[in-house]
Amino acid sequence: MESIKNRRTIRKYKQDDVPAALLNELLEEAFRASTMGNMQLYSVVVTRDAEMKSRLAPAHFNQPMVTSAPVVLTFCADFNRFSKWCEQRKAVPGYDNFISFLNAATDALLVTQNFCTLAEEAGLGICYLGTTIYNPDQIIDLLELPKLVVPVATITVGYPDECPEQPDRLPVQGIIHEEKYQDYTPSMIDEIYAYKEGLPENKHFVEINHTETLAQIFTDIRYKKSDNEFMSEGLKKVLKRQGFDD
Repeated sequence: MESIKNRRTIRKYKQDDVPAALLNELLEEAFRASTMGNMQLYSVVVTRDAEMKSRLAPAHFNQPMVTSAPVVLTFCADFNRFSKWCEQRKAVPGYDNFISFLNAATDALLVTQNFCTLAEEAGLGICYLGTTIYNPDQIIDLLELPKLVVPVATITVGYPDECPEQPDRLPVQGIIHEEKYQDYTPSMIDEIYAYKEGLPENKHFVEINHTETLAQIFTDIRYKKSDNEFMSEGLKKVLKRQGFDD
């Protein structure tokens, strides 16, 4: 698929509406994704209302795509629906635990990627927001998610109003392991990351951030240990709050 080879993240959208019929068709096709035990452990909240998008924005660090995109989709790990079905059919569900959350989150992320691929093939642009698992409590409150439902991914959707440069990717030989995992030697790391480190924009990042290496931008500025630990504790609390703590 050319749309996969040429894909890029879209952060600026035309204000043309995304028809509900098209969106629902893409979602229905996305739901054909592989799923744990054919249980379909996911739900999707569709947000179109401008006020609701404005209320969602702080949970995503006020990234402008949240309010400017015609549609915001929140993909959720959902064991609530399946558990209710079990209870109504005289079965006792035992899904209030971490492994069940992980199964549901995997289901939801498989569907998320399916949708993104289909949406881009249909001419839409998307942006994946990793902030969803940073502030899940805010999203849970706003979207009124019940127990056993946790947001795991947010996608902004619309018709592209830009054509940015494609982001770089690591060479495939640095990612694929034949038969067994081959750990990386220092020379292999140098080779794998040489292209990324040599890009003019990345050299500029290093310069303006006054760091010695590109890696330090990730460890010291963008994804700091202290931030990761803080948000990890928040996610643990959310899993307990939503019932995945047994």
